[in-house]
Amino acid sequence: MAKEDFYQVLGVKRDAKPEEIKKAYRRLARKYHPDVNPGDKSAEERFKRITEAHEVLSDPKKRPVYDRFGQYSDQLADAAARGAGPGGPGGAGAGRGAPFDFTGFDWGNTTTSSTAGGSSSFRDIFSELFGGGKGEKEPPRPVPQKGADVEMPLALSFEEAVTGLTTNITVNRSEQCPRCNGAGDTGGNPVVCATCHGAGQVQRAGGRLRFAQECPDCGGAGKRRPPCALCNGKGTVPKAETVKVRIPAGVDTGSRVRIPGKGEGGRMGAQAGDLFIITNVGKHKHFTRKGENIYVKVPVSIAEAALGARIEVPTIEGKAQLKIPPGTQSGAQFRMRERGIPSLRNPQARGDQFVEVQVTFPRVISEETKELLRRYAQLNPENPRVAMGLE
Repeated sequence: MAKEDFYQVLGVKRDAKPEEIKKAYRRLARKYHPDVNPGDKSAEERFKRITEAHEVLSDPKKRPVYDRFGQYSDQLADAAARGAGPGGPGGAGAGRGAPFDFTGFDWGNTTTSSTAGGSSSFRDIFSELFGGGKGEKEPPRPVPQKGADVEMPLALSFEEAVTGLTTNITVNRSEQCPRCNGAGDTGGNPVVCATCHGAGQVQRAGGRLRFAQECPDCGGAGKRRPPCALCNGKGTVPKAETVKVRIPAGVDTGSRVRIPGKGEGGRMGAQAGDLFIITNVGKHKHFTRKGENIYVKVPVSIAEAALGARIEVPTIEGKAQLKIPPGTQSGAQFRMRERGIPSLRNPQARGDQFVEVQVTFPRVISEETKELLRRYAQLNPENPRVAMGLE
């Protein structure tokens, strides 16, 4: 029985454009995918037929062969390239030595007994006799490939982030295999790929659906050369290395410090990836950081706030003097220029420090102090709530 025409399978015209074929395939694939129709054998067979039709009609080299012969194979493609086939030189009926015209032949259902007592498809026998087919595809040769980057967290104190530091850390990375030079194999005859078990494809999940993709280890050939015994085919071997890391002054939580060439090893002589240190800065008991500026709250007495004073305040570099003008209110903020965090973009620049004063009252007031406050209230009968419109 002749197979259904591929154009009819996808429901497109014979002159359909590639984008029309692609659109029709996607629509039908979503409808008949086995994951959408669990247990439905007819839907599964329909999906296979849709996939086969799309593989041929979407390929600009295979489609002309199919249009000419009504069937595609590598041998027919070679015949078309030589001008053979129906109606062409050496075509069917052209005389002795003409290639067979397999148009309309049901390859999938034709089997023949094997010597082992089983059965194999005529397509497989044809491939064995004339070459070609997926099983004859050569395993891909490895190409130079840069190693992957590696990220590592590093906890720092507030002070270390401000001043910077140099430290040694142990990195579990990899390096190019010295035995196979990153190839993953040492030559030899191909064997069945252990990743795809000879299928040439692996399954990948995409939400509720599963899709077949070309096997990354054998390139779809189904076979690969015997893997290197040292790296087990990976092309790299593990390595624990002590790396000297310089953390610049001014880093914050989430900063990325790059150490070139200390990531995963490359393959076939390609360079290694990079190591990125992700910093996590701890909190300070007095300072709060916002970008390159720091903030601190400092208590002052009533007398210092009322009369003015020069007080000592903490900074990230030690103690410093700050002038408080007379009549300073609680919550007032003073700016100390260039007393903040060094800039990562410009090490010569740095942020500012902002000091917020908080007026405090004595916990124990003597009778003499109380009398002085009563005298003060008599001499200064102001009501601060009136100025705010609260009375």
